[in-house]
Amino acid sequence: MVLAREIKNPENPDGPPVCGKGVALTESLIERLGQKGIASVTVEGHPVRIEGEKTLDEMLAAIDRRFRKVEGDPVMMKLREIYRQQTIRARGD
Repeated sequence: MVLAREIKNPENPDGPPVCGKGVALTESLIERLGQKGIASVTVEGHPVRIEGEKTLDEMLAAIDRRFRKVEGDPVMMKLREIYRQQTIRARGD
């Protein structure tokens, strides 16, 4: 897994990053981050499948269903497209 965002020190968030974006996570790095009190990080893509989690297609279909009642509204259709693109980017599928 590769970091999608730099990691800041929770005790000094305005200071230099502890680890930069694009760095590959290793066991030793994960252990050191845990010792610094960093409980979570953001990684590129969507590498972990969680049981019961919706697929990307299911998520996009749900977005389309939510916007079905306002299909004639160009502003709402633009918002729907933004929401769909964000979902695609967030999933990294």
